[in-house]
Amino acid sequence: MTFLLPLLLVSLASTGIEIALTRYFAVASWSEYGYWVISIVMAGFALSGVATALLRSWLERHSVKLFAFLPGLLILSAALGYAAAIRNPFNPLQLQNPVTIAPQILYIGLYYLELLPFFFLTGLFISLCFVSAPTRTTRVYAFDLCGAGLGALIVLGLMAVLHPFKLIPALLLPLAAMAFFVPRDAHRLGAIITAGLCLIAGETLLIAGDVADYNQFKPIYAPLHTPNARIRQQILSPRGVYSLLDDFTERVDTDLSNDSAMMHLPGPPRTLGLYRDGSRIAAIPRPGKLDVGYAPGTLAAAPYELLSHPRVLAIGDEGGWAAAQAQALGAGSILADEPEPVLRAALQPQDSVTVSGESPLALVSDAPSGRFDLIELSDNFLGADPADATAFTSGAIALYLHALSDQGMVSIPVSIRDFPVYALRMMATIRAGLLQAGIADPGAHVIVYRSAWNVRLLIAKSPFDSARIKTLRKFCDDRSFDVSFFPGIDVASLRDDIYNDLPAISFSKGEVESGGQADDSIADEAVAVMNGQPTDSAREFDLRPATLDRPMFFDILRLDHLGTILKRLEILPQQELGPLINIAVLAQAFVVALIVLLLPLAAPRRIGRARAPIGRALLYFPALGLGYLFIEIALIGEASLYLDDVTTAFALVLSGMLIFSGLGSMAANRMRLRFAWLVILALLILTLVALPAIMLATIGWPMPLRLLVLLILLAPLSLALGQPFPMGLGEAGKTGAGFLPWAWALNGAFSVIATPLANLIATELGFRWLILAALLLYGVAWLSFPKTADAQPAA
Repeated sequence: MTFLLPLLLVSLASTGIEIALTRYFAVASWSEYGYWVISIVMAGFALSGVATALLRSWLERHSVKLFAFLPGLLILSAALGYAAAIRNPFNPLQLQNPVTIAPQILYIGLYYLELLPFFFLTGLFISLCFVSAPTRTTRVYAFDLCGAGLGALIVLGLMAVLHPFKLIPALLLPLAAMAFFVPRDAHRLGAIITAGLCLIAGETLLIAGDVADYNQFKPIYAPLHTPNARIRQQILSPRGVYSLLDDFTERVDTDLSNDSAMMHLPGPPRTLGLYRDGSRIAAIPRPGKLDVGYAPGTLAAAPYELLSHPRVLAIGDEGGWAAAQAQALGAGSILADEPEPVLRAALQPQDSVTVSGESPLALVSDAPSGRFDLIELSDNFLGADPADATAFTSGAIALYLHALSDQGMVSIPVSIRDFPVYALRMMATIRAGLLQAGIADPGAHVIVYRSAWNVRLLIAKSPFDSARIKTLRKFCDDRSFDVSFFPGIDVASLRDDIYNDLPAISFSKGEVESGGQADDSIADEAVAVMNGQPTDSAREFDLRPATLDRPMFFDILRLDHLGTILKRLEILPQQELGPLINIAVLAQAFVVALIVLLLPLAAPRRIGRARAPIGRALLYFPALGLGYLFIEIALIGEASLYLDDVTTAFALVLSGMLIFSGLGSMAANRMRLRFAWLVILALLILTLVALPAIMLATIGWPMPLRLLVLLILLAPLSLALGQPFPMGLGEAGKTGAGFLPWAWALNGAFSVIATPLANLIATELGFRWLILAALLLYGVAWLSFPKTADAQPAA
């Protein structure tokens, strides 16, 4: 099988290009739009399987020429597709405007036309490999998966040295290398010359015609184009493109009292702005200039009025500001935790401040009871890294309480610039965390106070008494902050003393509900939320607590109210669009799957329908396509919590599963498949029951040991997962018709469905439901193994 090394190279390149395209969307647009890339990839694979099934005889007759000249076509289609995609004028913000939505939908369609040809040709090459060796499907699948796993590792390594906009030109090289492995016949020289010319043309097009840039709506765009603005430093990393921006608009990220001048406090100093993928994640102090004289006028200062020289855990040090503020406000000792490595590298040394780079959950889970008097999350910690959302879950709240002294507190910030309802979501989460910690009356342990733009929620290990409440209210009055909730609050009595008007907005009606006087919509709902009985107005949103299994903090839209959501698109924050994009991609995926499913009816002779177990195949291959992706996405989510790093989790789980599955495929046979089914189901049950406990028990271990734990969990499951699909294809290949490529197309079509569906399930129900669904799907696959008429009894 002389095509095995080219197969490994094309799988390597296509996976690398897939990841590179998702990185392009993350930098130029938003990461949520990378879901389209996954949809396009799997649609291309599925449609290539359909084409191979319909045209198998012709393709087999010309397979030698196709294997020789497909490398050149792959290079051209990749280069032309990317060159067209970076010129596509798509603007996500205009999707939220009814006047401008129509052309944006057209531009989305253009992305498919631009990028689909490459992945269609990739799928055609892979499916040709399968039909050329129908009795060696396990070996073919092994090279396919191992190539994909290596591609994921290589592109992640390239991100440390190349900007995401430069990745695809580098990934054209393995496509060109395919030509050197064409068999020694009349076509090899032509293949090498064609691939070489296509490579030169493609590289010239992408390098000389590079117009990729940040879109105008990205947060970095405006400050980058202010007078005298400059990028002081740029850091390339798999975690993102970090830009340290120097311009006159950058200020420390804090919400100061309107009365700061009367308190004789300085304003926020000029800073440097740190951006990742064009989104601002922190203000960085200028070298030697940690001026925090403004600290007493911030929301974060309140706990220091209630605690004397507290032992502080500052989660998210924001380049040094959090620890410096804590020192200025009277902290006794400070442990500054900064998991984000670039922010940690920017910290300026401070006396009596200890710095940690651990996960917050690892720190508090290992801390003895009573270790801290104050655990304070910084203003921008939630936006510094996607993995940081786990610090805002009910499980995290319970761990914080364990690490507090008897009079200790947790201070949690929430921005209400976009939606005040985020404060209510945090209150519901805090209530769940307090109940989880064994506190029967959560409302007695919480105070909520705010400015016009931000909220702080204080959680006390012991109930707030009247003296502490009085001190906190005076602190807020002195700074024109509003108290939205405290134990025993009488909301009606506060109406005349509201400093920052926050009127209620009906999401269903799309209008402000105001009685003509200042209002506090958070206070209006807070008592009901803390009692676990939200009002009808609050129930317009999904206020279920964020948990370690379902940590998506910003997903508060109720998808069962989709009609209302679509009417209010123009007011939705960017972070709420992810589920809607998933729904759109899912709808597209169902169209692709329908086309593939209808093939047996449209061309029964082409797929050998008389001999093929059509009914079993319609269950078996879709179940495998859905189940494998469900497991992958669930494990990436769980590993992100465990490692406190989405990028490392993605790299380890994706490449590990692909490579181990490839090795499992290499060893697959009928006897081993019987054992593989048992291993898959047993390990999925173990994962479902024990994985959260294992991760929480070992989350404080050093990173190398945690990586080893993950590999131990991944390896046996992935080895077993690599066997059912190629064995099923082997059965399909016995018909001698187009059944094998159609089965390949079925798996690809339902893999298109799997990604958006898995993300929706994880958002709505949690990662454990994905594992449960995968367990059921692999059970269905076991029972529906597609035995052909002349096959031996199936496993």
